[in-house]
This record gives sequence, structure tokens and C-alpha cells, in this order.
Amino acid sequence: MRVLVTGAAGFIGSNLVDRLLEEGHEVTAYDNFATGHRRFLEPALGSDRFTLVEGDTLDPGSLTRAARGCGLVCHLAANADVRFGIEHPRRDLEQNTIATYNVLEAMRTNGVRRIAFSSTGSIYGEPQVFPTPESAPFPVQTSLYGASKLACEGLIQAYCEGFGFQAYIFRFVSVLGERYSHGHVFDFYRSLRTNPSELRVLGNGLQRKSYLYVGDCLNAMLLAIEQAQEKVNVFNLGTDEYCQVNDSIGWISGRLGLSPRLCHTGGARGWIGDSPFIFLDCAKIRSLGWTPRLSIREGVLRTLDYLVANPWLLEVRA
Repeated sequence: MRVLVTGAAGFIGSNLVDRLLEEGHEVTAYDNFATGHRRFLEPALGSDRFTLVEGDTLDPGSLTRAARGCGLVCHLAANADVRFGIEHPRRDLEQNTIATYNVLEAMRTNGVRRIAFSSTGSIYGEPQVFPTPESAPFPVQTSLYGASKLACEGLIQAYCEGFGFQAYIFRFVSVLGERYSHGHVFDFYRSLRTNPSELRVLGNGLQRKSYLYVGDCLNAMLLAIEQAQEKVNVFNLGTDEYCQVNDSIGWISGRLGLSPRLCHTGGARGWIGDSPFIFLDCAKIRSLGWTPRLSIREGVLRTLDYLVANPWLLEVRA
């Protein structure tokens, strides 16, 4: 099968490209390299089953050409800047919601009927039920990022009803691992490289978060795409545990042999839209036989080890 992967030069996208090639598929990688890295695609460039298209998801013509002949679209391209969303509110609308509409139209034009979509656990806002299931009551949105992703889910579901699409919607917790290029491990490590004796922490450090290793995330996605048969298949993806931000700081500092003074900014939230407790019910994906291999601590440390071994990534993100 030929698979179109949008956001293919990003963290999760590039790892997915490698997995699809390993499994024998043909892959068309689509990215505008605004935040993705060509270096992430170097392992794929040597394959005769790999095609790289440099294009923007806001360019319908380019997307339509790229989707030609594909049997599945894995739509991972997005603006993932949750923290600073209120500083550029149109970006989430354009790069998430409008871009998803463009992907769906490119699929419809080419007769492509299957889409895997990277949604987010942020669509649950600040839920009342923990662990939070896929069937949780319709949430109050607390971030522009989450709202834009929820709008994407609605568009995808409507295309499934209107045009006979089949969808796999994955609501991720934060994902960790090799090629990780933004998020708390990246931010803390970069800060500690600059000043090993002190670390600024947004909020009170007591925020409870769940994380998932990228390899486990891909295993879950590919299993669901293979086995789930509904018209619209929605899955939470996460581990059956969570940690406090302070816990993660302790693991990172311990690995680096540091004991920084923590300077908390205070409050239960690190920024507007930051949910103080994220913990998803993943029984549905587990019912297909999936189990994460790495704990949150192992995922954090593996991510840190990758960043230590790849200082170029911190330099280009400076």
C-alpha cells in the first residue's frame, strides 16, 4: 500500500515513515519543513519506496497531487504550539483545522477513503472523570489547540458519513522518544545546559501528566489501523500511569548528575490552557492486544539520552 504521511519530517511523522517502510509499504512524505527536519528523513531517503514532497498543507493543489494513488493518509501535520496558542490564534485554525479540511478534500478528489489522524488528549479540556474515556461528556475547551483539533475530528467524522471514509482518530497524551524536538524534557534539558544550578518551572510542579513513548504510540496506531473496523474509530493513546512534573525533573536531574534549585512560577497551571491533570483511559486500545513497553520514567530517560547524544537538535531549535 502507498501511504501519504503529512508532517513526515516531524518527531512522530518521521518515526512513522521509518516503520511503514520497514513493513514494506510505499511512503509519500509531505512536509513544508517549517518545524520538521530533513535529517529525520535521512534513513528513508535511501529507499526506492520513499518519495519526498516538499509542500504545505495549506496548498490544496500540492496536497491533491501528493495523495494520488494512496490507500491511506496518516495526517500528522499540525501546529502543536499549545503553550503560545493565544499569541497567534489564527495559526491553530489554519494549520490544524483548515489544513485538515484540505487533506480531506485531497482524499475525496483522489478516491482515498482511509485516514489516520493525530488528535490530542487536550480535547478533553479539564474533565471530571479520571482516567478519562473516549466517551467522556462533551468537554469545555480550554486551549485553542484542543479546540482546533476537536474541529478536525468533527470534519473527519462528517466526511466518513458523507463520503464513505473510514477514520482512525488517535487522542494522544504527550509523546516522548527519539527525534523529540519540543516539550518539557527538551525545555528542561536545554535550560539545564545553560544553567545547571537553577531551573525555572512553570506552575507549582504538581501538575499530573501522562506520557507515551513514540515506539509504543506507533505500535498502537498500526494495530488499530489493521484491526479496527468501525466507520469512525476513536482511541485514547497513553499509559496506565501518570507523574508529577516535579517527578520528571527529578529523573532528568538525576540522569545528568545535577541538583538544580527549582524556581516555580506558582499556580496549578503552567500557562493558559494547561490542564493540571491528564490521565486517559486506554482500555479500548488495550482490548486489541496492545500494551506499552516503556514506563513514563523510561520514556523520559530515553528521550533525554537522545537529546544528549544529538546536540545539533538543540542548536537548530535555539
